[in-house]
Amino acid sequence: MIYELLFPYRSSLGGSLGFLNLLRYIPFRVIMATITAMLFSFVLAPWFIRELQKKQIGQIVRSDGPESHRVKAGTPTMGGALILLSLLVPTFLWADMKNPFVLATAAVTAGYGVIGYLDDYLKIKLRNPQGLAGRYKLLGQIAIGGGALAFAFLDTTRMPADWVALRTQLSVPFVAFSKHPILLPMAAYLPFVLVVVIGTSNAVNLTDGLDGLAIGPVMISAATYLVWAYIAGSTFQFLQGGKFVTLPQYLDIAPNQHAGELAVYCGAMIGAGFGFLWYNTYPAQVFMGDVGSLALGGGLGMLAVFTKNELLSVILGGIFVIEALSVIVQVTSFRLTGKRIFLMAPIHHHYEKKGWPEPKIIVRFWIIAVLLALVSLASMKVR
Repeated sequence: MIYELLFPYRSSLGGSLGFLNLLRYIPFRVIMATITAMLFSFVLAPWFIRELQKKQIGQIVRSDGPESHRVKAGTPTMGGALILLSLLVPTFLWADMKNPFVLATAAVTAGYGVIGYLDDYLKIKLRNPQGLAGRYKLLGQIAIGGGALAFAFLDTTRMPADWVALRTQLSVPFVAFSKHPILLPMAAYLPFVLVVVIGTSNAVNLTDGLDGLAIGPVMISAATYLVWAYIAGSTFQFLQGGKFVTLPQYLDIAPNQHAGELAVYCGAMIGAGFGFLWYNTYPAQVFMGDVGSLALGGGLGMLAVFTKNELLSVILGGIFVIEALSVIVQVTSFRLTGKRIFLMAPIHHHYEKKGWPEPKIIVRFWIIAVLLALVSLASMKVR
C-alpha cells in the first residue's frame, strides 16, 4: 500500500521527499516489512494474550500425549491469528500488491488461516482435540490452493515472459536448470504443485507440537526463500565470458522477474515469526494453533512453487518432511501389523517419550533446519 500510494509520486512531491526513491529497492522494503512485522507482534501480543485468557481460549492436550504436556492445558492458543496479522499487514504495506505472485501467496496464507481458525474453534468449543474433520480441511485446502495456483499459472496476461516460458518446468536440485529441466503438461503440473502446497501446510501443522518448534524452521525456510526469490527476480547484469548475463543466468536457476517482490513477503514472515517466538519460546505463553501452522505452511508451499523449488523444498523443509513421514509410517505400521515404530508420533513426541528435555529437542531440530537451509542455498551454485 505504501509502495503503491507513494512511489508513483516520488518526483512530483519535491526534492525534500526524494527519500521515497528508496521504495524502488526491494532490500529496503524487505527490511521495513521485517521491522513492521516485529513491531506488530511485540506491541499487540500482550493485549492479544490477555484477550485469549479472558475468553478462555486454551490449549486442549491429547490424552495420550507426554505427561509433561499436562501443564500446557489451558495455555492460550490461536496465537497464529496474531502471526497472520503481523505477516499480511506489512506485506500489504510494503509489497507491490499488483504482483500476481504476492497476491496468490497472500491469498493462500489468509485462506488456510481461516481453515485453521475453524479447526481451532471447534477444538475449543467441543473440547475435542480432533477439531475440523480431515476431509473438510482437505477440501478447503484444495479449493483455496487450487484457485490461487490456477490464477498464477493459467492467466498469463499478468505474468512476465520468462515465467510463461518455464512455468510448468521443474528444477532438479543440484542440476543446471537450463540444461536438465523436467517439463510437465499443465494437467499434471498443477495437481503436483497443489500437493506441494497442501503437503507443506499439513507438515508444518504436524511439526507444531512443542514450544517454538515449528516457528524456528518456518523462519529459516522463509529466509532461504527470501534469498532465492530476490536472486531469481534480479535483472542486474554483469560481463561474463564476453557477454552480459543476469544473476539467474550466471547461477543457472529459474528466472522470474516478478519473484523479487516475494522477498518482501518473506521478510514479513521472518519478522512476524521473531515477534511470536518472543512469547512462544519455552515455556510458551501462547501457542500458534492451526490458524498459524496451516497458514504459514501454505505460504511456504507457494514460495517453493513460485521460486521453482518444488523438489528442493523436500530438502529445505526436511524437518517438516520427517515429521510428516513419521506420522505416515506410524499409522501404516499400526494398521498393517498392529505395532508402532515410534513411541509416539510425530517424531518430536518420540524423543519426549525417550526422556529428552523439550528445549533440547527444539534447539536440535532448529540446528538441523539451519543445516538443511545451507545445503539448499549451496545447491544454487553446485550445479
